[in-house]
Amino acid sequence: MISDTEDPYLWLEDIDSEPAMAWVKARNAHSLKALQSGPHYAALRTDFLELLNAKDRIPSIERLGPWLMNFWQDEQHKRGLWRRCTLEEYRKVDPQWQTVLDLDALAAAEGENWVFAGARSLGPDYQRCLISLSRGGADACVVREFDLQTLQFLPEGFALPEAKSTVTWIDADHIFVGTDFGPGSLTDSGYPRVIKRWTRGTPLSRAETVFEAESQDVMAWVHVDHTPGHQRCSLVRVLDFYRQEVSLLQANGSLLRLDLPTDLQECFWGRWLLLQPRSDWAVGEQRFTAGSLLISDAADFLAGKRDLKLLFAPTPTRALAGYTLTRDHVILNISDTVASRLEEWSFVDPAKPEHRHIEAPFPGAISLSSLYDNELQDDELGDHYLLNYADLLTPNTLFLARAGSDERQLLKARKAQFDSSGMRTEQHFASSADGTRVPYFVVWPQGAQADGENPTLMYGYGGFESSLLPWYSAAFGRAWLARGGVLVLANIRGGGEFGPAWHQAAVKGNKQRSYDDFIAVAEDLSSRKVCSPRRLAIMGGSNGGLLVGACFVQRPELFQAVVCQVPLLDMRRYHRLLAGASWMAEYGDPDQPSDWATISQYSPYHNVDPQVNYPKVLFTTSTRDDRVHPAHARKMAAKMLDQGHDLLYFENIEGGHGGAADNEQRATLQALEYSYLWQELGAQNNE
Repeated sequence: MISDTEDPYLWLEDIDSEPAMAWVKARNAHSLKALQSGPHYAALRTDFLELLNAKDRIPSIERLGPWLMNFWQDEQHKRGLWRRCTLEEYRKVDPQWQTVLDLDALAAAEGENWVFAGARSLGPDYQRCLISLSRGGADACVVREFDLQTLQFLPEGFALPEAKSTVTWIDADHIFVGTDFGPGSLTDSGYPRVIKRWTRGTPLSRAETVFEAESQDVMAWVHVDHTPGHQRCSLVRVLDFYRQEVSLLQANGSLLRLDLPTDLQECFWGRWLLLQPRSDWAVGEQRFTAGSLLISDAADFLAGKRDLKLLFAPTPTRALAGYTLTRDHVILNISDTVASRLEEWSFVDPAKPEHRHIEAPFPGAISLSSLYDNELQDDELGDHYLLNYADLLTPNTLFLARAGSDERQLLKARKAQFDSSGMRTEQHFASSADGTRVPYFVVWPQGAQADGENPTLMYGYGGFESSLLPWYSAAFGRAWLARGGVLVLANIRGGGEFGPAWHQAAVKGNKQRSYDDFIAVAEDLSSRKVCSPRRLAIMGGSNGGLLVGACFVQRPELFQAVVCQVPLLDMRRYHRLLAGASWMAEYGDPDQPSDWATISQYSPYHNVDPQVNYPKVLFTTSTRDDRVHPAHARKMAAKMLDQGHDLLYFENIEGGHGGAADNEQRATLQALEYSYLWQELGAQNNE
C-alpha cells in the first residue's frame, strides 16, 4: 500500500499543467496509432457516426407550456440546436421545428466551445428562461437569461459566471441562486452552500441570503412549487448522497423543518405529499418497509396528523423504479425481476382513491414522463404522459398515454438499428460469494452456441441505487451483437434493481459485494460455456469504472479485456478530488482508519501489482470532467506503465463526465473502445 504523502503521481492531478498534458498527449498518440490503424476502426466509426446523427432518432422532449422542447445534434449541428414545436406538429413524421438557440452559431460568434447544459423556464407564460452553458461539457456552467419570444439573450438580464450553480425562478423579477459567492460559499464537495434571493437590476453582491448549509454537506438546494393555490418554497440541506433535511420557507422568512427521516424522499403534489422512505419507517402503530410509497394530505401532515396511505410496498422481486404525476393520477413504474410493470392510482375523488394495473409491453424497460403543467390552472394535457418502451432487441417506441384510461396513441417508433434476426435474450442468476442470487441478461447473436468460444462483453455499474434495466442500445447492437459478440448486462448489488436494500447491501464496508457479484457473473458465464476468460471483456464507467478496475485487479485471470471509462480508481484521495466528497455515503471516508481498512482492500490504484499478469486495459477519460477527476485514470495508467504492464489510454480534451462533447467526438471514442475489444478478443468474422 502507498500512503497519500508517498504518492509519486500526484503531479498528474494538476489537470492542465504542462507536464500532465504532455503525458496525456503522448499516451493519446500511442493509443490512437494502435487502434486507428487496426482493421476495425474506420468501419466502426462510420457506423457510430451514422447512428448518432441518424434522422430517425426519436427526439426527446420536455414540455414548456404550449411548446415541446428538444435538444438535437447531428452532422450539420455538431454543438446542437435547442428547438421547439407543438404537440400536433410533433405527431407528424417530419415535424417542423423552430430553432430557439443554435449552439454552433453561438460558439462560433463567441469563440467558445459551448455545450448546452439545460434551461430553467418561468411559467405559466414561459417568456423567460435561464440557460446554462458549459465549456467543453464540464459540470460548471455559465448562466444567462434568455427571452423565449424574441429568442435573444437579455444583455441586462440575470447572468452568472462559470460555476457549479443552482438557479430557480421565484417570479419574473426574482430568482434564488446558489453559486460561488467567494471564500466559504461552497461545500467541501464544491457545490453551493449558500442560497440567496436576487432581485432583477441589482448586483449579485446585494442578493439576500435566505439559507445556508454546512461545509461538510453536499450542497444547499432550493425548489419553488408554483402550483396555483399550493405555492411552496422548499430549502434543502443535502447532507450526503442519500440524506437531506427539508424546510419550507414561511412568509415571514422563517423556516419550518419537515418532521421526516433524513433518508426519506418527499414530493409535494398540489394538495398532496408523497413520501418514499429508504429505510423501514415506524409512524405510530404503522410500519412501512424501505422502498414503499406513501401519500398524505399535505396540510394535514404539516399540522401534525399522520394519516398515511400506502400506494406501493416492495417484495423480494418487486421494487419501485419511479413514478410520474399527472393532474389527478400517480403512475407507478415497478421493476419486476428487472422488467417494467405499470400501476395507477387515481385521486379524481380524493376521498376514494382507485388503484388499477395498466396493461403495457413486457418484459423490457419502460420510462415515463408527465406532460402535466402544474403552473396552469386549466391544462388540457393535465392527464397525459409519455410512455417509452424498449428491450435489448426491440427499438424504442414512444406513446402518448392518458391517465385513468387505456387510451394510448403511438407518437414515434424507431426503426431497428441492427439486424436482430436469430438473436435471443435470456435471464440467468449467478450465485455470489455469500450465496446471493444475482440476475443478469445474456443477448446471443445469430448462430451463437454455448461452446465457450463466444467473444463476450459484460457491462455493469452497481452503485448509487442506479438500476440497469434492459434498454435498446444501437451501439451495442451495431458494434457488438451484429458482429458476432455476446452481450451481458449484470444487475449487481449496489444498484437499485430490487430497491433500497439491494443498494444498501453493497455500500461502505460492504462495497466488495458489488465486485463479488460481478465476478460471480463472470464465473457463471464460463460454467454455462457462454464464453471462456480469454473471450471475456468487461466495461463500465464512473462507479462502473471502479467496478471493472477492482475486478480486473482482484481476478485478472477471468478477463481478456477491460474498458475502464471515466473511472474512480484512487480511493485514498477520491474525496479530495472535485465532487468526490459527495460520495462518501457510498464508499466511506478514507481519512477514517476503520473505513480505509476496508477501502484499501479494493482500491485499484493501491492494489495493482508489478508481479501479476493483467489483461491489457483501455482507460478512457476527459480533461474537462469536473465530476470524476481525470487523475484517477491518469495515475492508474502511469503506475501500471511504470510497473511494466501493457495498456492503452485515451483522454478526450473535451466532454465532461460523458467523455465527449459532440457526436464526432462520441463516434471517435466509441470506435476506439470497440476496436480495442475486437483486437483483444480475437473474434472471427467480425469485420
